[in-house]
Amino acid sequence: MHALYRFLDGINESIGRVIAWFTLLMVLIQFIVVLMRYIYSAPDFLGISSLWWQESVVYMHGTLIMLGAGYTLLHNGHVRVDIFYADASEDVKDWTDLLGSLFFLLPVCYIIWWSAWPNVTLSWRNFEGSTESSGIPYKYVLKSTVLVAAVLLAVQGVSTALKAVMRLTGAVVFDPYRNEESLD
Repeated sequence: MHALYRFLDGINESIGRVIAWFTLLMVLIQFIVVLMRYIYSAPDFLGISSLWWQESVVYMHGTLIMLGAGYTLLHNGHVRVDIFYADASEDVKDWTDLLGSLFFLLPVCYIIWWSAWPNVTLSWRNFEGSTESSGIPYKYVLKSTVLVAAVLLAVQGVSTALKAVMRLTGAVVFDPYRNEESLD
């Protein structure tokens, strides 16, 4: 059981650390776009149109949000009723985590998956791309991040529920994120 929750936590931790670099990359690309527009006055940079660069920032931002959702949940960065949760006993926190994961988070992940699936599959069938001729032709990949986000959130929900059950049954759980302050 310990290996399972550590593995599940490790998935979101690894993905979160990798995609965090998208933030720096987005800033650098946006800076280049501004330079191209106002200083250099070039229609492209490195042979790639400025529209492509602008869309790449939007793609990275969407990917960062979608793939970072599980990481944020792992690090207690999601909004919840901290007025109730912060001062609660450890048992109340565990019951809240368990019931919240089972009855709210996992069903919402399923609804997200179920509602996004038709749109994503249609997008893949048509190889949907940018509406602009010089834009990024991979909108179908961006739309797929909604499905990945649902899976990553569900993975973290299972890990959270598993750790809560283990603590409630008296097992010692190594969870460095348990009392971590918000990511704010």
